[in-house]
Amino acid sequence: MSSSLSSYVVRPATARDAKAVAEIHVATWHAAYKDLMPAEYLRSMTQEKRQAYWREAIEYSEPQLLVATEGDKVIGFAGFDRSRDAGTKSTVGEIWALYVSPEHWGRGAGLALWDGAREGLKEEGCTQVTLWVLLKNEPALRFFEQAAGFKREMPSLKTVAFGSVKLEEIRLKRAVD
Repeated sequence: MSSSLSSYVVRPATARDAKAVAEIHVATWHAAYKDLMPAEYLRSMTQEKRQAYWREAIEYSEPQLLVATEGDKVIGFAGFDRSRDAGTKSTVGEIWALYVSPEHWGRGAGLALWDGAREGLKEEGCTQVTLWVLLKNEPALRFFEQAAGFKREMPSLKTVAFGSVKLEEIRLKRAVD
């Protein structure tokens, strides 16, 4: 599963990718959320905790995990599976996570990962896909709405606590095809 959109190759994650995925996860949270979340909350998101989480996800394919590589370096990842939202049909998938190293933002890796996840969701029989984004995360909203074709589901707004701060998330949705 490789993308012709860019120099990035998208492939299923293997156990040896867990460390790089965790490093990217922590680095992107610090870069993207530094002005949105408390510093102590961001500090609590450690590479060790994330590595354990992603190692297990890779082992059990929950969520399914793809990585984008440039050469032999992992520079981004996408986790996807069935929707975790209560009451959704089995044909609704969800992007659980999509993160790219900050130095690769705006270069096509996110779209390559989205294309790979969309293909995986199609193979799973999903016809719709959702994801949750912080309402104040304007770069992510721009990417998902303008580049990836998602639309906001206005009644989906929910408040989530991140340490001492409560932030609003909104669900985005689109057809898989």
